[in-house]
Amino acid sequence: MKSPNKVDSTSISIEIPFDPPKGYHYEVTEHKRNVVAVWLCGGPTYLYKDGETARTIHSFYNIKKGTWYAPVNSKKAGDEVKLNQIRPWTAMQLNLNPLEQLLFG
Repeated sequence: MKSPNKVDSTSISIEIPFDPPKGYHYEVTEHKRNVVAVWLCGGPTYLYKDGETARTIHSFYNIKKGTWYAPVNSKKAGDEVKLNQIRPWTAMQLNLNPLEQLLFG
């Protein structure tokens, strides 16, 4: 029996406010009680997994708070991220030195 606060992973529907890169799509899975994991799927296929497409963790989203988190790894959410800082490939933040910030920031 599921608790009333438990997210049913078969009916998770959040509106992702950014578009995936060309040839990719996002999948949302249950991570914790109020947190879902957003996966970036597509691209090359695995030879050893019967042609399954590659997938990587993109971000975590807290449904109750409406906040996005950068991933530390696929099992742990990191720091909160503002929506305008999320890139289509990942929500991880760039750690740029001052020269790189000038060139790429």
